[in-house]
Amino acid sequence: MCGFVGYINKEKDKKDNIKKMADLIAHRGPDSEGYYCDENVALGFRRLSIIDLKGGSQPIYNEDSTKVIVFNGEIYNFQELKEDLIQKGHNFKTNTDTEVILHGYEEYKEEILDKLRGMFAFVIYDRTSKEIFAARDFYGIKPFYYAKMGNTFLFGSEIKSFLIHPHFKKDLNTKMLEYYLTFQYSAGEETFFKNVYKLMPGHYLKYKGGKLTIKKYYEIKFDEDKDKTYEEWKEGIKERLEDSIEAHKISDVEVGSFLSSGVDSSYIAASSDVDKTFTVGFNNKKYSEISYAEDLSSKINTKNINKIITKEEYFKNLPNILYYMDEPLADPSAIALYFVTKLASENVKVSLSGEGADEIFGGYNIYQEPLTVSWYYKVPYPIRYVLGKIASILPQKRGINFIVRRGKKLEDKFVGNAFIFNNHEIKKILINKPRTKGFKELTKPYYEKVKDKDEITKMQYIDFNFWLIGDILLKADKMSMANSLEVRVPFLDRPLIDYALGLPVEFKTDKFTTKKIFRDIASEVLEDKVSTKKKLGFPVPIREWMKEDDTYRQIKAMFEKNNKFFKTKKIIKLLDDHKKGKADNSRKIWTLYVFLLWYEIFFGGGSR
Repeated sequence: MCGFVGYINKEKDKKDNIKKMADLIAHRGPDSEGYYCDENVALGFRRLSIIDLKGGSQPIYNEDSTKVIVFNGEIYNFQELKEDLIQKGHNFKTNTDTEVILHGYEEYKEEILDKLRGMFAFVIYDRTSKEIFAARDFYGIKPFYYAKMGNTFLFGSEIKSFLIHPHFKKDLNTKMLEYYLTFQYSAGEETFFKNVYKLMPGHYLKYKGGKLTIKKYYEIKFDEDKDKTYEEWKEGIKERLEDSIEAHKISDVEVGSFLSSGVDSSYIAASSDVDKTFTVGFNNKKYSEISYAEDLSSKINTKNINKIITKEEYFKNLPNILYYMDEPLADPSAIALYFVTKLASENVKVSLSGEGADEIFGGYNIYQEPLTVSWYYKVPYPIRYVLGKIASILPQKRGINFIVRRGKKLEDKFVGNAFIFNNHEIKKILINKPRTKGFKELTKPYYEKVKDKDEITKMQYIDFNFWLIGDILLKADKMSMANSLEVRVPFLDRPLIDYALGLPVEFKTDKFTTKKIFRDIASEVLEDKVSTKKKLGFPVPIREWMKEDDTYRQIKAMFEKNNKFFKTKKIIKLLDDHKKGKADNSRKIWTLYVFLLWYEIFFGGGSR
């Protein structure tokens, strides 16, 4: 796992600039550094050595040095691809997967992307044609950012490496704040930095002579296959899961595994035969999974290494974490993930993790809603809509919230596993008039693509294209790389996902359980109390902390600062109502607080 940065312009001496830019992402690759510069391009690379420890330094060149590559990720089928390329006459200087991508591009051009199995973001520069070819993996496991600043085109693994380039103009993209307040992360192609964009998953780009071309080469498509029996599906998924875990263990260094109390990480830890597992928790037992992890680790004969996170540590590290994140992310579990990756990095260089299982196998509790409350959906929609509107002006209570939520169509209420502020609430707290029409500007085109699907599949599709990319995988990459640790995600394996996309919805979720077929598979290696355990997420006690005087004062002080974004009285009322127990506003408060702290770090001269 590594990090890269580069830019194209006609500047004569690029060496000092590219070195300074690469130094800002040294955490992604502390083992070595490498550079390529000419009259057109500068490439900088930082390496975390995992495969071919001695011979894998980058940039890497083809046989006649006409092409050069920098690459971040892992290709798990690189050995088979290498044999194919050798037979076609290619000569290799290293034993790396990086060189396989380079020769693969020489042989197959863009079609090499469809042959890759793994996680990747890379750039290939053709010294003859002066063209850049860059790509990002199918699901967005590895990040890729780019920006056009005048006559300079910048690209890299993290935005922060762009900031010191002399042509970079740092402006806040205020439009993103409105989306963020709903999603709790930076959703879509744009970022919080004006004119800086994400290359989206399953896309590649070409840049030559000032012209940028972007094309989509892969897309998630759910297509139920009703011909297979439940048992046939089970065996097919089981076989591909086992194969994926084995592939994700390929490494020249030790591999460990994260372990929570959930079935996903438990299955990987129990099936991967690693020597070490890593867990973090909190003093409050309701928010700690350490005892469970220790128990399972003893049963599968691995060593569990764990840590209790204190409230003081959590808040002390938050500014540093937001700096590593590049953009605000208001998922409280991101901070906990920072601590578990730090713990793991002190013992191994690679760790397996369970991201992606919920999206592909139907694991989120909300996926059950169309089934568990089907009786209410029999009420005609116009009546539910009117009841919901009436209920929305009443004080928030469990029964009231039920009516409000069921009075909306799916596309009006579901943007993924977090929905913080609705459009009306955003208008009430923002000082300036909103510049967008709200979250549906982003989600509507995706709902259009699955308009003929059932509601569970629609939610999976939205989660794959928003929540998984913008929250789950972003924090996994940024927090692990902050601690120079490579995280691998066996559930997000192309052969497994391509197969599981045909899984009938009734084999994923029913009224009684989520992730039905996967839990059935997991029960063969785990105790029933684990394989049937209800989805919890990564529990963090911010709800309780915000009611404690010191935390309340800390957040209130941030809210009371002369900020130009939010109406102070409105947001302090959210905080006060939460402290008094009038409403659970914890996620809204945290979303506001994280943004203001992030803004102070990147735009207000704050320190980390």
